[in-house]
Amino acid sequence: MNKPPSFAHAAKSGGNKLAKKLTQAIAAHQLGELAAAERLYRSILASKPNHFDALHLLGVIEHQKGRYREAERLIGRALKINPQSAAAHVNHGLALQALDRHEDALASYDRALALKPEDASVLNNRGTVLQALKRPEDALASIDRAIALRTGYDRALYNRGIALQDLGRTEEALASFDRALALKPDYIPALYNRGIALANLKRPEDALASFERALALKPDYVEALNTRGNALRDLNRPEEALSSYDRALALKPDEPDALNNRGNALRDLRRFEEALSSYDRALALKPDYVEALNNRGIVLRDLKRPEEALTSLARAIEIKPDYAEAIFNRGKTFAEMDRPVEATECYVRALEIRPDYAEVLSERGSLLNKLKLYDEAIEDFEHLLRIDPHYPYAKGNYLHAKMYCCNWASIEEDVRGVIEGLRAGERCDYPWAFLGISDSPEDQLACARIFTASEYPPSRDSLWKGERYGHDKIHVAYISSDFRNHAMAYLIAGLFELHDRSRFVTTAISIGPDTKNEMRGRIERAFDRFIDAREKSDRAVAELLRELEVDIAVDLNGFTAHSRPGILALRPAPVQVSYLGLPGTMGAGYIDYIIADRVIIPEDRHDCYAEKIVYLPDTYFVNDSKRRIAEATPTRAEAGLPDAGFVFCSFNNNYKITPPVFDVWMRLLREVDGSVLWLLQSNDVSAKNLRREAESRGVAPDQLVFAPKIEPADHLARHRLADLSLDTLPCNAHTTASDALWAGLPVLTCLGTTFAGRVAASLLNAVGLPELITHSIGEYEALAMTLAKDRQAHAAIKAKLALNRTSYPLFDTDRFRRHIEAAYVAMWERAQRGEKPSSFAVDPIAA
Repeated sequence: MNKPPSFAHAAKSGGNKLAKKLTQAIAAHQLGELAAAERLYRSILASKPNHFDALHLLGVIEHQKGRYREAERLIGRALKINPQSAAAHVNHGLALQALDRHEDALASYDRALALKPEDASVLNNRGTVLQALKRPEDALASIDRAIALRTGYDRALYNRGIALQDLGRTEEALASFDRALALKPDYIPALYNRGIALANLKRPEDALASFERALALKPDYVEALNTRGNALRDLNRPEEALSSYDRALALKPDEPDALNNRGNALRDLRRFEEALSSYDRALALKPDYVEALNNRGIVLRDLKRPEEALTSLARAIEIKPDYAEAIFNRGKTFAEMDRPVEATECYVRALEIRPDYAEVLSERGSLLNKLKLYDEAIEDFEHLLRIDPHYPYAKGNYLHAKMYCCNWASIEEDVRGVIEGLRAGERCDYPWAFLGISDSPEDQLACARIFTASEYPPSRDSLWKGERYGHDKIHVAYISSDFRNHAMAYLIAGLFELHDRSRFVTTAISIGPDTKNEMRGRIERAFDRFIDAREKSDRAVAELLRELEVDIAVDLNGFTAHSRPGILALRPAPVQVSYLGLPGTMGAGYIDYIIADRVIIPEDRHDCYAEKIVYLPDTYFVNDSKRRIAEATPTRAEAGLPDAGFVFCSFNNNYKITPPVFDVWMRLLREVDGSVLWLLQSNDVSAKNLRREAESRGVAPDQLVFAPKIEPADHLARHRLADLSLDTLPCNAHTTASDALWAGLPVLTCLGTTFAGRVAASLLNAVGLPELITHSIGEYEALAMTLAKDRQAHAAIKAKLALNRTSYPLFDTDRFRRHIEAAYVAMWERAQRGEKPSSFAVDPIAA
């Protein structure tokens, strides 16, 4: 703040009538009687137009009334009469500063200082002008001179804090504001800017307290209400933030910043349509508001309106070509539209502008992972971790990029870093990815809870309010992005077709692409209602579920690709279930049940799941007995396999292969003459790395044979060429194990400690082959060796599988259908009685 205009300098004009009138005018002016003072000054000027004091002090009155142009004109005239008045130069500078003529104001203050060098007030005002001229170093020097001249100069200490903030010296700025407040505890602007400094220091609780103190002194302080809202958002308290912005807008409805920030709070609350409206209101007031254009683009992407999002972001970039945030968000929108080339171009441009832009590095790394350019992704994540070792999910993304290409350099250290970060409460990995490295159900629960709380917190405004629907049939809705050629669809399509229409109404909520293929058509026909909701927002989908009065909503994605947990976070249904997509807990209070079996989740492990456990009697794993296996089997030569010799195989995604399991496999290859290991070629880099790892363990690289991806029926048929499928740990084969067993290929597993590490055991139990479940890595290796060397034992296992395949429950789709329907009925009946969810077991049906 600048010192108010001074008039105490006025010279005496002698004992005549004008001097007496001037004395009266000054007295009235000092008493704040501006109208009386103005009349007297004008009376003097009527008699003597070039009266210095009257011109000068009338200019001061004009300044006090906010008429800065007239103030500058009058004081300028006075200075032509007496250029040696330091006070007039000061007041001229103040008027010029109010007119945003900062260079001219600086010249006036310098003239005043030439006449009166030790004037602390002028040095302080000079500092504020230099600040406005974007010369914070010079401003700080001028203000420091003022403070040296006047001990306890609260206003200068405050301005010093502002200059230090602009220099990025936030800790020093905070100290300067604190010194000003020690002298003047009710210094409202200092409290406000202290809060901003604390917010910049990532101390939102303290920032909030400072804003609250400012508002206690000035309840209508719009700027403080706005920044208070920002602090509340930083504290993940979006409802309170929204209330603070609304209070600011009630006082000043045309405040674009508050409208923009209000949109951000509404977006936090996933109220995307309202957020869009708030951004639009801000832009109506300020059409070139690039931050609002950027945020508008983000929320349009949230609303599944990507083309409009691109237009909004392009407008922001047109106004501000180096706006890295908008360029990045444009890239992210392209990425979500599966346009990776344009996305990459945007990310490259954003990084040219801001080489250490952490969020861009994270997103580009993730895109490179998706494109299977793992080596490049690893570089981005390494760079990101150098910039910010605790950047959300960076440790996990870096580790999993390495695992996808089987780059095991420092793998133990990387895994330990992720687990230690997680146990410290960091957002360091995604629940789905974490399954591949974790053998702790407790850690998996913690990972899921941290992720859900941050990314998909429960809505405080549940769409379902406790109503009990009076339906004749139970309405079940399945939500998935994978109603297409996808592993999930191949497993579950038969269940959809077999649902008892006399007892159930089934709805598909498709949130993934419409591939318009045979599987898509089959699934569409299997449902009573098939709704393509991919372009609807989470709230719109949730409102649709509520409108349809869905009794049970079943999430088939969990946290897999294209999942939308935000739909169920809005609680649209009385019963909400996690099934099949995520082999573990979602860590969310709004998911009532997880469908499992007693192998998958032992009775003493319930505490590791946020959901209540529903036990199915045979296996939790659904299979489609109609899955087609191609009649023609390729020759070994056509598959790149040797004509003779034992073929171990593992068609798991390569990221599931871990060094301890690979060590076992290599020992098997060394011990079993003529044997090979047949693996799925997830990507070229992993194949190269695995061959190198094999050679380092004394195994010829050509003993590893890689199978390309082919059509599902043909893939099942080529299983006939293998002798034994080897499972992985800590994450088992799931669909891969089911494929092998359906094709008649025995699967050897080692029972893990987590859901994801016990799936193959569940399948083997359900197909009557518990002897292929081992309980230690040593037992696993020994049994693999036995089966490879004892042809009779191996033949007996294959024969048993061939017999059990169609007679045991694993592939009996209708038996599974009756069990899961019994589970749905029990869930529904409990909800109808108004009871809370509770774990239970489904009784097996009669054979």
